[in-house]
Amino acid sequence: MRVAIAGAGAVGRSIAGELLENGHEILLIDKAPTAISVERVPHAEWLLADACEITSLDEAALQRCNVVIAATGDDKVNLVVSLLAKTEYGVPRVVARVNNPKNEWLFNESWGVDVAVSTPRLMSALVEEAVSVGDLVRLLRFSHGDANLVELTLPEESALAGTQVGDVEWPEDTSLVTIIRGTRVLTPSREDSLEAGDELLFVAAQAREEQLEDLLSVRREDAAS
Repeated sequence: MRVAIAGAGAVGRSIAGELLENGHEILLIDKAPTAISVERVPHAEWLLADACEITSLDEAALQRCNVVIAATGDDKVNLVVSLLAKTEYGVPRVVARVNNPKNEWLFNESWGVDVAVSTPRLMSALVEEAVSVGDLVRLLRFSHGDANLVELTLPEESALAGTQVGDVEWPEDTSLVTIIRGTRVLTPSREDSLEAGDELLFVAAQAREEQLEDLLSVRREDAAS
């Protein structure tokens, strides 16, 4: 898979290194000569250019890319790169870094963004995930379909503890994708039972999040009454 990364700072280089280890073809783009550090990621292609310029993206042959990652420290640049990648070059998947959570609402399909990753929000979500039981924590937002990756740790008193996955009437536009139980990562089947303390990961429409949280957090005595 060919991946272009706009922004060759610490974040962009780190992403490039991970993807190279997984066998992908990587192009790093940055307009700052000081950011061009070929020796740090020697197996990547490098391009000294402004990723907001059509001529630069033509030189990068963006139409050949399967994924574009807008990873600069400037939200305005990331939005422009995302929009150009999607509308001018038809890149199938565009991932954009959100530096300021206040700008997160802009990072949607109108700007060509398929997945928006807000590092500050993700860090705060991971803190919440570590200390919250019974509360829904949003980990990642997918622009297409207005869906989010959300997590909830099933509380001891949940009415669903001991219930088989196939017997639960999940809200519409909601999919249970993973159960983390201790050190195990389970792909849920209809016969798997939910246990108190399970970390449940869902892809869910934003409009269904409150309904999902209510379903998972309801107490046994409330369900019985």
